Amino acid sequence: MEQTGITLKRIARIRTDFPEKFGIPRQSGLSWELKGEIVFEPEYRNADAVRGLEDFSHIWLIWEFSEAVREEWSPTVRPPRLGGNTRMGVFATRSPFRPNALGLSCVRLESVELHTERGPILHVAGADLMDGTPVYDIKPYIPYADSYPEAKGGFADTARDYLLKVQFPPELLEKVPGDRRKALADVLTHDPRPSYQADSDRVYGMAFAGYQIRFTVKDGVLTVRSVES
Repeated sequence: MEQTGITLKRIARIRTDFPEKFGIPRQSGLSWELKGEIVFEPEYRNADAVRGLEDFSHIWLIWEFSEAVREEWSPTVRPPRLGGNTRMGVFATRSPFRPNALGLSCVRLESVELHTERGPILHVAGADLMDGTPVYDIKPYIPYADSYPEAKGGFADTARDYLLKVQFPPELLEKVPGDRRKALADVLTHDPRPSYQADSDRVYGMAFAGYQIRFTVKDGVLTVRSVES
């Protein structure tokens, strides 16, 4: 049977504090302090399209791994949480390297701003997306259908084993705007490094909210070394 497909239309882009991939949380909801704005494309800047959305607390975003699009795909990938050496089936992971480079994230809907110069704006929290990421669809999160507390998480259930203790010198923390400090601490706690990198002498750099954060990690402790605007 001949394969058929659909043409996806970009309906929006999300604005976040992550100008590059390094440091972005590996899943949505790891830090509800992370704020973002969903800005619709001109064709979809119609307040009627989001009518009733304000009654939902969370929404699903279907989006594109725009920095990971490839012509070919592999049936197996190496999840970072398994150290980058163990291969798993691509459909048993949320790797960006997939036959179709689509991502799925659940975010908290904080407010819906209807009448702005950019059309309706959705203010969200907990997003794991890079600034400017294309969004292809938005759907409401429905608790009775979308939540399964008894569900098993496979190898992803070990995520909390990777949490780090963060040492952030007060004089450096003061350089970060007050409304961004908790979000930054959450990101650092979840270890932004690739799991296969464990050089205690290496100084890592991460761009966040207009700042360059440099840090080292040793014996489970992440120490911030500098904050530069």
